[in-house]
Amino acid sequence: MTNDFVFSGLKVLDASSFIAAPAAATILSDFGADVIKIEPPGKGDPQRRLSSVPPSPRAQANYSWHLANRNKRGMVIDLKSPAAPRILKRLVEWADVVITNFPHGTREKLHLGYDEVSGWNPKVVYADITGFGDAGPDAGQPGFDLTAAWSRSGLLASTRDAGAPPTVPVWGSGDYMSAVAIYAAIVTALYRRERTGQGASVGTSLLATGIWATGTLVAAALADGTPFELHDRKAPLNPLTNSYRTADGEWFMLVTSAPNWPGLTRVIGHPELLEDPRFADVEGFVEHSAVLTELLDAEFRSQPFAHWKDALNRERITFSLIQTPEEAAQDPQLRANDIVVPLEGVSDLKETISSPINLRGVPKAVAKRAPDLGEHNDEVLAELGFSPAEIAELRTQGAIPTPPRAEM
Repeated sequence: MTNDFVFSGLKVLDASSFIAAPAAATILSDFGADVIKIEPPGKGDPQRRLSSVPPSPRAQANYSWHLANRNKRGMVIDLKSPAAPRILKRLVEWADVVITNFPHGTREKLHLGYDEVSGWNPKVVYADITGFGDAGPDAGQPGFDLTAAWSRSGLLASTRDAGAPPTVPVWGSGDYMSAVAIYAAIVTALYRRERTGQGASVGTSLLATGIWATGTLVAAALADGTPFELHDRKAPLNPLTNSYRTADGEWFMLVTSAPNWPGLTRVIGHPELLEDPRFADVEGFVEHSAVLTELLDAEFRSQPFAHWKDALNRERITFSLIQTPEEAAQDPQLRANDIVVPLEGVSDLKETISSPINLRGVPKAVAKRAPDLGEHNDEVLAELGFSPAEIAELRTQGAIPTPPRAEM
């Protein structure tokens, strides 16, 4: 690790699974942290298999595994083995940060509870994530992003169209949103430790980040605000914020407001609408929403997207093409801003997605493949001071497995 990275020398123990917590460790690794990920014996972290589970798109490469676990060293430890605490204690003593998402109760049985971990290393920053928080009647309930971040928060109910049942959103999206929250909590605790020398226990929940994402609506509910109606594309609450289709079948999202109405009338070639009393103010737009939407639909269907792109840009009206994930993957804007970056070490996967946090002028680590199952067991154990005889003994005791073949 070069000293040019923000977190060069920072040591992170990633004792977590699936997406949110491991992805927080990945963000730390993007800035040079040395991250050791531990997995259970057998098939390891279930995230290794998510690329092949519907509705994940099918591909030759294990893209989801490398996305959430790149730049890490991997170990397999059977935390249920009586000999496992010998390894875990040294890992915790080595670490600056410990990340876990085992449920409360389970983590204590596996010697990953905060009291035991901080007893081994009082200066450690201990970070965890739960589905529904540490307290309350549902504190012990399992949670995934679709249930806790999306469904319980009100976000999913608010994003469906009028008359339509709730759908299944992009799974993993609540997890990656939560990963940034855990990362922020860790960095806050590290800053505090720099000032005070004290370790800390930090965390968040999928529910908390889901509520934060739905914050405008939940805050309105706290203020006894009148709930808005669900979106109806043909009669939206605001026809100036709506999706429209062009002559070549493209959809785009228009997001503008009354002050930009004169420019929009010029874009669609109907400046006479400025004199139409129905559209004289915001109340008029709302009252006559269906009429204006029908008019805009007809005009936008008359020309291809390229025409409207130029016309809307000339009037500085905000809009965006509605892209599929496949189209977004090829968007040149992503590579121009290092949102999509090269991935080293995977024959059938050349690129991945960088974390969304950047320090201008400060480099990130090159993205390298995620570890094979148990790939770095002997290497890390030797660094922790275990002799070859002790490593062999740990295998005999069942704490670590026999080295597996490297995955292709």
